[in-house]
Amino acid sequence: MADWARIGASLATDGQVALVTIDAVRGSSPREAGTRMMVRADGRIAGTIGGGTLEWQAIALAQQAMQRHPEGHGQTRAFALGPDMGQCCGGHVSLRIEALSRVDLGWVEPLVAALREHPAQPVVMRPDARGIGQRVALEPGVSPQEDARLEPGAEPRQSLLLFGAGHVGRALVLALAPLPFAIRWIDTRRGLFPAHRPANTVAVAAIDPVAEIAAAPAGAFILAMTHSHALDLDLMAAALARPDLPYCGVIGSATKRARFAGQLARLGLPAPAIERMICPVGVKDLGSKDPAVIAAGIAVELLQRKAALALARPDAEVRQRAVRG
Repeated sequence: MADWARIGASLATDGQVALVTIDAVRGSSPREAGTRMMVRADGRIAGTIGGGTLEWQAIALAQQAMQRHPEGHGQTRAFALGPDMGQCCGGHVSLRIEALSRVDLGWVEPLVAALREHPAQPVVMRPDARGIGQRVALEPGVSPQEDARLEPGAEPRQSLLLFGAGHVGRALVLALAPLPFAIRWIDTRRGLFPAHRPANTVAVAAIDPVAEIAAAPAGAFILAMTHSHALDLDLMAAALARPDLPYCGVIGSATKRARFAGQLARLGLPAPAIERMICPVGVKDLGSKDPAVIAAGIAVELLQRKAALALARPDAEVRQRAVRG
């Protein structure tokens, strides 16, 4: 979401920008399919496709495309990283290089707006006459058109319900801003939310935060760090009662976990459900209780859990072989 907003802003300002996407990978490569880099006409970039000779050549090709095709143009180029680039990876990479023009704001701006409203929507692309894949956010329950395809490497962002807009909550939202999460940030106190929030975050001033658990999509992560231990307990009771929520975490100490476990048992939750509660949360032994450090540790844990779930999917073995070659 954030890079599409940046692409739209650059198009509106400069009238041109190029998008370099790793379209496919065979064997070993510095980055995976779906990795994207934005190139401006003067050679400035945002993002990276892995650095090295491949990236420098991609920047040059993107600049050439913008110079030769001011109306917009898309092309795909294949590279053997060893023979063509002298890179040690040794794999094969297909790059899609798209020089966008101001006319592409016609689909970029609606895409940015759609992803701002629902960051977890997958994105599909349809090629136009210039060879540029015009992207559309795919609404739930809507099938893509026959000539459309999911962006390479694209998958819905991991849904995260984050309860609590205190110091650690704010730091965590910032830590997760560039990462593949769609955050629903919930607190009863509207005034705590900052005026400006990351593009992957929606702030919700909820009268009944616990009701948000029932409405959460299957597979969502739940993380409680509110100002109230009683509310944290209610949130965990509701979350742990749903076996389709794979991550149920609450900030706190081992003592808090033991206390919550006893209270949850008295509420009637079975032991296997209580065992799913993660407390404390985040990577341990970081040597600081600064909110930014705590948030960094939690972000790592969330990424680890997200990756573990991805590997457990039925197609994971096939995808891993494709990455490893």
